Amino acid sequence: MVKSMSTSLIWRGVLAVAVGIVALAWPGITVLALVILFAIYAFIAAAIEAMKAFSSERAGPVVGHLLLGLVDVTAGIVAIAWPGPTALVLVLLVGAWAVAAGVIEVYAGFRVNKSAGTRALFFVSGLISIAFGIVLFARPGMGAVTLALLIGLFSLVYGFSALFEGIDLRHTDHKVRRAVGTPTRQGDTLASVL
Repeated sequence: MVKSMSTSLIWRGVLAVAVGIVALAWPGITVLALVILFAIYAFIAAAIEAMKAFSSERAGPVVGHLLLGLVDVTAGIVAIAWPGPTALVLVLLVGAWAVAAGVIEVYAGFRVNKSAGTRALFFVSGLISIAFGIVLFARPGMGAVTLALLIGLFSLVYGFSALFEGIDLRHTDHKVRRAVGTPTRQGDTLASVL
C-alpha cells in the first residue's frame, strides 16, 4: 500500500511539474486551456442539470433544471466562440473572489480571539488578497497572464513537493521493511535486501 501511495505521489509530482513548465513557457496557451476547461465544465454542468430535470417527479423543478442547463450550455458555447472575452470575465471573477476573500480575512483578523501572530497573518493575507484582486481589476489582460504564471509556479512547487514526498515515502518504506525483516519486493529475502 505504501508503494502505491509513493508511486501515486511521484507521478502526481511529475505531471504537476510538467504542467508548471508548460504554464510558465506558454502562459497564453495556459489561459486558453483554462477557458476550454471552463467550457467543458459548463457542458458537464448542463448535462447534470438535464439529468436532474428528467429524473424529477414534479414539473416545477424540471423547468428550473432545464433553464439552468440552458444557461450552462450557453456559457460553454460563448467560452468556445469568444475565448478572449471569456478569459477577461474569468479574470474579473477571480479578482472579485480575491477582494471578497481578502475583506473576509481582514474582518476575521478583527474578530478572531487568537494570538497576535494569527491575527497578523489574517491581516497580511487579507491585504495581499485584496491587492491581488485590485491588480486584476486594473489590468485584466495582464492579470490573465499573471494567473497563468501563478498556476505554473504553484504547479512547480506542488509538483516538486509531491515528487520529493513520494521518494521520501518510498525510502522510509524500504527502511521500515528492512528493520522489521519484511521483504521489500515480492520474492526478496532479508539476506538479499541487506
